[in-house]
Amino acid sequence: MPPVSSYLFNHLCMILFECLSLINLLCADTRETAFVNAVVAAGVTYTVTQACSSGHLLQCTCDKTMKGLSADGQWEWGGCADNVQHGYKKSREFMDAKYRKRSDLKTQVMLHNNEAGRLSVKNFMRTECKCHGLSGSCTLRTCWRKLPLFRDVATRLKEKFDGAAKVIPGNDGKTIIPEVATIKPPGREDLIYSEESPDFCNPDRVTGSLGTAGRVCNSTSPGVEGCELLCCGRGYETRTTKTRVNCHCRFKWCCEVTCKVCTVKKHVNTCR
Repeated sequence: MPPVSSYLFNHLCMILFECLSLINLLCADTRETAFVNAVVAAGVTYTVTQACSSGHLLQCTCDKTMKGLSADGQWEWGGCADNVQHGYKKSREFMDAKYRKRSDLKTQVMLHNNEAGRLSVKNFMRTECKCHGLSGSCTLRTCWRKLPLFRDVATRLKEKFDGAAKVIPGNDGKTIIPEVATIKPPGREDLIYSEESPDFCNPDRVTGSLGTAGRVCNSTSPGVEGCELLCCGRGYETRTTKTRVNCHCRFKWCCEVTCKVCTVKKHVNTCR
């Protein structure tokens, strides 16, 4: 086999292995899977809602159900509110419809986490306002509901991931309860799981773990991206890369920009 073909073959095999590993991980009912399902459900809700307000969908428009003065009488509802109800509905249909008739533990956990993802968008809509009046006097304000920043949605779900609860089937076979009786039952916005996570430090084809060897890490961070935690105590290696970039650019009248070429050094840490 020619060298190029051999390289492509090995590369394709590696991609296939990673895809199969990811499938194995997503089929397990771990807290990582809970986070993924919640983020996907939130993403569908978010995208459909945005499309409604942008006029990209024929089935929906802005949400104009909220009318009248606010409770304190300081402003009134109006403008083009994001139609999160439609986004929520379509996300529920797309993500949950074919699982509604099942009652096994895995399905119940998945549906619960899908709902938590949708609620992380629906329950945290922002209120935005615009002033009206002569010379910006703001004699009247019109306000509408706006989607939260998706970064805030993801951050909220990451916090739920950190506090996710392990659950077991209830005695009636239809409900789920915390594995530890002293833990309060999870709310609709909480994430849950029923299987312990595999050891992600070392590669394991059975569980789908790819290991952390070769992962880029941050030697100064105490968090999950830090070398101490990500490298699982194996240590890390540091290499220096050099990149040539344009620098000290100046504009010459008229009309030319001249730059020098600088070499930028960057230290990259990778797990052993």
